Amino acid sequence: MKSLPAGPQPSASLSPLMAATAHDLPEQPQALTRARAFAEPLLAGEFLDTTENILAHADAVALILKTIGGSEAMQAASYLVYACNHLNKPQEIIAKAFGDNFATLAVETTKLVQVQRLARQSQVAQVAHGSSAPAIPMAQTAAAQTENVRKMLLAFSRDLRVVMLRLASRLQTLRFFAASKLPVPPAMAKESLQVFAPLANRLGIWEIKWEMEDLAFRFLEPDTYRQVARLLDEKRTEREHYVSQLRSRLEAELRAQGIAATVSGRPKHIYSIVKKMRGKSLGFEQVYDIRALRLVVPTVPDCYAALSWVHNQFVPVFEEFDDYIAKPKVNGYQSLHTVVRDQAGQPIEIQIRTQAMHDHAEHGVAAHWAYKEAGTKGYAGVSATGAYDAKIAVLRQLLAWERDLASAPGQVAFDDRIYVLTPDAAIVELPQGATAVDFAYSVHTNLGHRCRGARLDGVMVPLNTPLKNGQTVEVTVVKEGGPSRDWLNPELGYLVSHRAKAKVRAWFNALAMNETVAKGRETVEKLLQREGKTAINLEDLAAQLGFNSADDLFEVVGKDEFSLRNIEIVLRPPEPLQADDDYLPLKKPRSQNNPTKGGVLVVGVDSLMTQLAKCCKPAPPDAICGFVTRGKGVSVHRTDCPNLREMVSQNGERVIQVEWGQPQAANAGAVYPVDVAVQAADRQGLLRDISEVFAKEKMNVIGVQTQSVKGTAWMTFTIEVVDSGRLAKVLGTVSELSGVRSARRR
Repeated sequence: MKSLPAGPQPSASLSPLMAATAHDLPEQPQALTRARAFAEPLLAGEFLDTTENILAHADAVALILKTIGGSEAMQAASYLVYACNHLNKPQEIIAKAFGDNFATLAVETTKLVQVQRLARQSQVAQVAHGSSAPAIPMAQTAAAQTENVRKMLLAFSRDLRVVMLRLASRLQTLRFFAASKLPVPPAMAKESLQVFAPLANRLGIWEIKWEMEDLAFRFLEPDTYRQVARLLDEKRTEREHYVSQLRSRLEAELRAQGIAATVSGRPKHIYSIVKKMRGKSLGFEQVYDIRALRLVVPTVPDCYAALSWVHNQFVPVFEEFDDYIAKPKVNGYQSLHTVVRDQAGQPIEIQIRTQAMHDHAEHGVAAHWAYKEAGTKGYAGVSATGAYDAKIAVLRQLLAWERDLASAPGQVAFDDRIYVLTPDAAIVELPQGATAVDFAYSVHTNLGHRCRGARLDGVMVPLNTPLKNGQTVEVTVVKEGGPSRDWLNPELGYLVSHRAKAKVRAWFNALAMNETVAKGRETVEKLLQREGKTAINLEDLAAQLGFNSADDLFEVVGKDEFSLRNIEIVLRPPEPLQADDDYLPLKKPRSQNNPTKGGVLVVGVDSLMTQLAKCCKPAPPDAICGFVTRGKGVSVHRTDCPNLREMVSQNGERVIQVEWGQPQAANAGAVYPVDVAVQAADRQGLLRDISEVFAKEKMNVIGVQTQSVKGTAWMTFTIEVVDSGRLAKVLGTVSELSGVRSARRR
């Protein structure tokens, strides 16, 4: 006899889902008897790697399916699933004997078993090897991997009957370990607790959920399990007697009130008790549902009437009251939950519901994937989110769990997502139609950039080959390199996922930016060479020009968005102005004793031509100084003018003292042009807002120059003023405008 892994293994690589699915399983005459007879010679002498006899395992699975309402056709399928591994062409042979739908169900279930086994083995390897274990795909935690296994149970199979067969098979495996006293692989117990039991809960199959949770918890934490079991056993007789008396009393007194209630005790599930104790930091005696009753009444009004009577007879614990009739849970569950205390102060949990609500809660329909097991109380449950949430709602009507289960519309549309495996069996979720390139970017951005080839289930394929559920994907990479521009061509089909496309675009954008910065750097460095300023610090130069870094400067220069003239001005201050148009003419002063009103008085010189220098544009009451030019009279500068300082250092003997004359009434309106520099965050309406400030202050704007670089506006206004003393106040007002960073006189 040879030993086989737990569950069937396919003899070939995973194939795409066939168009026909098992949701239309036909009821065939004596299907169960025929299927067992078909499988018996193949399975009777074979064993799973758990050491359980395969035929005995199939018998038990069929019985579990019968218990939860599965038809004979479903029970028959349990034998055909385990026969697959012993047939050369299972699809053809089973289809010939039982039909295409039975064959598809058996083969698809077999595939899912293999994928789950690989994922479980990967978790074992990661625990065994610790930090040397293969990396999980980017941004995927252990919880995300567990959730992917859950989603894959539905998305991979497309047929809920596959999931039902897996749930029944796993429950039987746990029962076998419990009966045989054999050690259970921790990965299998953990998968049962974290994947299979929550799935059974979400599908509403409470019987399987509770038993699977208790068995898995017993294997994972045997000491805690035995401790709680012992606490339950210590006062079992006393508790059961108390609950029995209370049940009879409630039933009789409610009937006396005209409420036909059926009252029953509730089973105690050890895992549920432990989870509440841990999640709410409670002691064993504080767990309310240690003593618990369920009232089933005919109508919804009866539910509230029974609740009112219970609250009148006992002391209610109002903070523990939940009305799931008025506000059902996301999975459709309805019931009234209350906790009361008896005369001895002992807590009792009571659930009140109609028969229809009870049938729903016990036998269930498919629950919404986003339902959180912990409910609104917030103890340690697991929630699922994602694009599939809305679609899973269609499962609500799929399972009636009656003998006509086979005719229920069991196909689920998860066609927008697929689940593939890394070579180390980590599960990766991708959009439908994704390729090996999408897969590589999902695992790691750098892996995507260097991806050059792919193998699917060991077979080399083109990079634009669409992946299928359950395939193992391995990519080959180069040591260095980047993506191909062809990958962004939608007609070539290399990329489907938005994340991968964004990563490729970002790579090429960064490449283009690097080229632009390099071009700008080269241009700036050539300018510095021409100016003999190669020793200048480039970061300091960028800061002087208003940039955060040299690369920011190089970028705008490389894009031809910044004039090199701005850099030249910083590198070399303007030389002393000498041309005729470098001065603004004023009225000629008459004499020291008869000063020119509104003009400039040149001390000790009469009838001498004077002009205001354009470089600093002086205006009263600025401190001024005169410089005698060659043939152009006296140029009048502000005393803080850089040009004046340069001229004085070279020809100090030509400096002459000047001062502003006192204006007469006729010249009281004389105005002087001055330059104002404004730096601001560029925005709509900025120029208008600044101009309005000058207009309000009766300052005429006669010239504007603007330049915007990377969102920053550099603006120079030439305005006419009567008195430069008022300018500081006006610039203060400009500085307060939205986005303005600085406003100063040049």
